[in-house]
Amino acid sequence: MPTFAYTARTLSGELKNATMEATSRDDVVAQLRKQKLIVVKVDEEQKKKRGGKIKTKDVVIFTRQFSTMINSGLPLVQALDILSKQSENPALQEVTRQVVYDVESGHTVADALRRHPKAFTDLYVNMVAAGEAGGILDTILMRLAGFLEKNDALIGKVKSAMIYPIVIMSVALIAIVVLLIFVIPVFENMFASVNLSLPLPTRVVIELSRIVKGYWWAFLGGGWLLQFSLKRYYKTPDGQLRIDKMLLNMPVLGDMLRKSAVSRFTRTLGTLISSGVSILDGLEITAKTAGNRVIHDAIMDSRASIAGGDTISAPLQKSNVFPPMVISMIAVGEQTGGLDEMLTKIADFYDTEVDTAVGGLLSLMEPVMIVFLGVIVGGMVVAMYLPIFDMINAVQ
Repeated sequence: MPTFAYTARTLSGELKNATMEATSRDDVVAQLRKQKLIVVKVDEEQKKKRGGKIKTKDVVIFTRQFSTMINSGLPLVQALDILSKQSENPALQEVTRQVVYDVESGHTVADALRRHPKAFTDLYVNMVAAGEAGGILDTILMRLAGFLEKNDALIGKVKSAMIYPIVIMSVALIAIVVLLIFVIPVFENMFASVNLSLPLPTRVVIELSRIVKGYWWAFLGGGWLLQFSLKRYYKTPDGQLRIDKMLLNMPVLGDMLRKSAVSRFTRTLGTLISSGVSILDGLEITAKTAGNRVIHDAIMDSRASIAGGDTISAPLQKSNVFPPMVISMIAVGEQTGGLDEMLTKIADFYDTEVDTAVGGLLSLMEPVMIVFLGVIVGGMVVAMYLPIFDMINAVQ
């Protein structure tokens, strides 16, 4: 559907500039007249490339500013209109302009935000809806901004721990390939020219060099096929469950992923419940943001348990993912009626645990990578110098 930029005048004489999606220019004029606006100009916007991605940082700034303006007494539409003009992200500017139009047309803020899932998640929309219903939208937005910042920081920690070994392994692989394709053939030609009998390690490395040089395309194709197959398999319910379960059971890395999942689950659910979202809706939203199929299934089992009149903690205990301390604290929170506060305390504790787990993983990976590089690269270099040592000994 095309987008039209229009200029219209209100009954009080104020000029208004905005955009609207419609089937035609006449449709825009008709809609503006229904809103009792005097049409000045309507032009179809040329489609332009927009910087597509809206980062969490942009949404956090938007949320904090929106909360501050509402708390200061500004009307919703005016606050949103200001935000649409001052956002530094072009994609968020466009989204906010569309939200302004939807709110002016009579939609709630939550309904207007729901039309833009790439910018505003289900969690965001449901919290805004709860804030509108309770008349505490500014408070909810400020709480939401804090949640988004902490959640983004948690994801950043986990990503940094995952990226480090990948970068080191990539560098090691490049170094090995360069040695095999460019360096080893030089030694091979040198040994062939003197008709020297080569020891077994040297012959193995030279043969490996020939294989890589002759069938590099097969290695690239095999790597791409393996990656493609894993992605396809992960998209299946059974594949996703198996891979996520394997990741959680890995030494060191699994512990970090488990702690980050517990932190995200407890903080998300605690924030939703404290904002007035029902526990059933909260569990469903939390399950979608779990990031791990095992955690997702455990949360949905808890939702079914609650719907049947039972507790949250029993299904979580059966999953064998959540530590006993977490289960016990959730059970106490349910009994005392302070579940949201208890969940927030668990999240704060596990944020620290994630920091420790990330530090432990990085400190363990460094010596492992050094040993790996030393054995592989060093072994190849030694294998190439063995015949030279034999030649020196023969001369002596």
